[in-house]
Amino acid sequence: MDIQRSIEELLYRYNCVVVPGFGAFLAQHKSAVLHEATHTLYPPSKTLSFNEQLSSNDGLLVSYVASEENKPFDEVLKDVVVRAKQWKQQLQDGNRLVWDNIGELWLTKEGKIQFQPSNQVNYLTSSFGLAAFRATPVQREVLKEEVLELEEKIPFTFTPEERRQWSVRPYLKYAAVLLLALSLGFTGYRIYNQNTTTSMIARQEAQQKVSKTIQEATFFNKIPLELPSLTIEVTKENTLGAHQIVAGAFRMQENADKKVQELRQKGYNAAYVGVNTYGLHMVIYDSFDQVKEALAFLRNVKQEESPEAWMLSVK
Repeated sequence: MDIQRSIEELLYRYNCVVVPGFGAFLAQHKSAVLHEATHTLYPPSKTLSFNEQLSSNDGLLVSYVASEENKPFDEVLKDVVVRAKQWKQQLQDGNRLVWDNIGELWLTKEGKIQFQPSNQVNYLTSSFGLAAFRATPVQREVLKEEVLELEEKIPFTFTPEERRQWSVRPYLKYAAVLLLALSLGFTGYRIYNQNTTTSMIARQEAQQKVSKTIQEATFFNKIPLELPSLTIEVTKENTLGAHQIVAGAFRMQENADKKVQELRQKGYNAAYVGVNTYGLHMVIYDSFDQVKEALAFLRNVKQEESPEAWMLSVK
């Protein structure tokens, strides 16, 4: 079972991948960055971080591995927990966990897990195919100084005949530009008048047709229209309480429905509550309006049924 590869594949689609009993890898969007010193433009990406406090099973990683390897959910969960204990033991022994496409993990003197992300893979799918681009700066000032130096070395001289021609030609240019502007103005004015007249005639014809249609239309008959009576039965659906005891989150809804049936056979008031923000189907043992009742029920479930149960409070 290659858990590392599964984590890499899930990071492309999700921003949080929890390894039960070990911690969570978090991905945060990062905008494009321009390095001014090297003139290098880096595309948008995802920055990775690690939080060892988020170690409760949310069902995402286990469900993905179970579907990939075609194994039962409970069996895969046990294997992942065992692997997490092995990783923690390696860190406590002073070793480092080096994952090429994810990063490096090690243990500090205070006993906390530190994480250094790897920059070899960009997990942002919208930036697929984009690589860092290094631009060459344009040296405009240097080229301008070279042109000034050439002008100083090569002086320009004019003869009397050339000066006469130089002074006469601008007037011809101005006259040609003025004549062209006048001709364009008259032509545009005539076209504008034609379009205005045509639009006014079309508008008048349209108004006449609308008025004629309104006059000929009949909106109501003399005898009022009676509609048959309709009886509607309204049933009030059962609403869930504000405090819900979560039994698990599943990748596929079929597994969630099976879990609901299994818990109901055991006597729980189980229910399917929909899909969370990570795209997982949530199943609860029961729901309560009072927080004290919910906490008492949660303690019993952790002792008798599953220590992985947790409470979700909805405002």
